[in-house]
Amino acid sequence: MTRVIAAIVFVWAGVLLGVSFIATPAKFLAPSLPMAQALDVGRWTFHMLSLVEWGFAAASATLLVAAWRTGKVHGSIVAAIAVVVLVMAAETFTLRPLLDARVLQIMTGEMVPPNPLHKVYIALEGLRFILILAAGIGVLRHLGHGRIALRNVNSSVQRS
Repeated sequence: MTRVIAAIVFVWAGVLLGVSFIATPAKFLAPSLPMAQALDVGRWTFHMLSLVEWGFAAASATLLVAAWRTGKVHGSIVAAIAVVVLVMAAETFTLRPLLDARVLQIMTGEMVPPNPLHKVYIALEGLRFILILAAGIGVLRHLGHGRIALRNVNSSVQRS
């Protein structure tokens, strides 16, 4: 079961990294894509990402709680995913609706003053990525594979 949890968590981290930190910034570099369209694509991208992530959260949380109850994973891993879920809830039900309203204003041509919400969202995405990655590493460590992998990385770095 812990291998399945690790796979889900690492795929989740990869999806989050790919969408939030690679694909989304890249679309704003395309000179042929008008800002209003880029913002609209981004809005829908994050709505779809959210649906996928809630699936990852439900699957990993369910399996993690079951594994934790049988002593197969440490409680800190469950806690990390719990924090991720809380942050996702804040993004989904509070922050993203505010950002969506702002995007819609920009798309209709309104001039909107700068605000820090977008930077807060990026910071929360970064926090979630780190916590998801830490949970995956924690699961591997609990399996014993993490210690071996980390030892190999450390010895490669020391040899350089």
